[in-house]
Amino acid sequence: MSQNSDIILERLMSLHPKIIDLTLDRMWRLLAALDNPQNRLPPVIHIAGTNGKGSTQAMIRAGLEGAGKLVHAYTSPHLARFHERIVLAGQIISEPYLTEILAECEAANGDTSITYFEITTCAAILAFSRTAADYTLLEVGLGGRLDATNIVDTPRLCVITPVSIDHTGYLGETIEEIAGEKAGILKRGVPCIVGPQTDAALEVIEAEAHKVGARLLVHGQDWHVWEENGRLVFQDENGLLDLPLPALIGAHQVQNAGAAIAALRVLGADDVACEAAVSNAVWPARMQKLKSGPLVTAAGKAELWLDGGHNPAAGLAIAEALGRLPKRPLFIICGMLNTKDIGGYLAPLVPLVDRLFAVSIKGETATLTAEQTAKAAQAAGMDAVIAKDVLWAILQIESSTPNARILICGSLFLAGHVLRENQ
Repeated sequence: MSQNSDIILERLMSLHPKIIDLTLDRMWRLLAALDNPQNRLPPVIHIAGTNGKGSTQAMIRAGLEGAGKLVHAYTSPHLARFHERIVLAGQIISEPYLTEILAECEAANGDTSITYFEITTCAAILAFSRTAADYTLLEVGLGGRLDATNIVDTPRLCVITPVSIDHTGYLGETIEEIAGEKAGILKRGVPCIVGPQTDAALEVIEAEAHKVGARLLVHGQDWHVWEENGRLVFQDENGLLDLPLPALIGAHQVQNAGAAIAALRVLGADDVACEAAVSNAVWPARMQKLKSGPLVTAAGKAELWLDGGHNPAAGLAIAEALGRLPKRPLFIICGMLNTKDIGGYLAPLVPLVDRLFAVSIKGETATLTAEQTAKAAQAAGMDAVIAKDVLWAILQIESSTPNARILICGSLFLAGHVLRENQ
């Protein structure tokens, strides 16, 4: 019977009754059945945090590649296609090889219980172990301590980006509990770059580092980054760097760039690599300006932007990034999951938005309905209406306000639908 990756991925969804079930036991079992590929990876950089993991990883990757290195990268979730999660030596994994690797993992696992994320993470690790590269970038899926990526005994480097409240059903109700889960990636003797943190989160991370014997390089203590005269300035014990602002816009990206540069400096990268990190990084659905495609055509002269952030910290970051752009009437098309704090997410955007168009996210059982999103927006103080879908909303905005700025936002799942629709 012919197979492709979609067929296998659909079967893998049925191997565990829960989408998320945090433990490492199933990972260790399957990795052992695959002859422990996690022990044959190129040097690993392991990245955890609530906000900025993906952007920071993208900048580290751009810096390493700017220095001529071959880099594996693992991210989640994907936006348009699953293949995006696995980058082999700088290239998205091919369909034939993904099918082969998934089939091998499925056969090794049999019908034993394992989550979709766990078995697909094993597939990525297996692919990485069989392809030559200089570094492996592993982005944590959820938390850190019990995340499926936390299977490398001695990474080359760890990174913890800003920690905030998110996924409370799995990681804990308080910032201290969540920080404790993120700090679970720390390893004895392995340096860790720590991005900007609240005092409460940093205290937990420092206590865990002391317990396991990890060396921390902390924002505001061991390295500093700031914006000055339209430039990014970075300073650590090795000296001062004067660089362009990141290609990814927003003050939060300046902070993410700082973490990436701090990581690159630990790895021995030069100034050229650090400049490549800020200038060459690409990270879809993070204040991404869409430049072509059917939705852009429908928008006419209106600007069309896309962002997948979905928690209160992301709302603050988006509001700040929007404030950097030349002023235009702002409309947002928003769809969110019912597991997110929609009021906290929308609050920073209220003063900026002319009107919100609420959509449901197609195919997502956990979506807030358009009606629920519109009511939440109205409760936050926004003018909000229900939209049939994204295209309908774009056409309505374009017809009434041709010079508008349109931001589609609220969920990575919505962003993925938009990127597929706009191909």
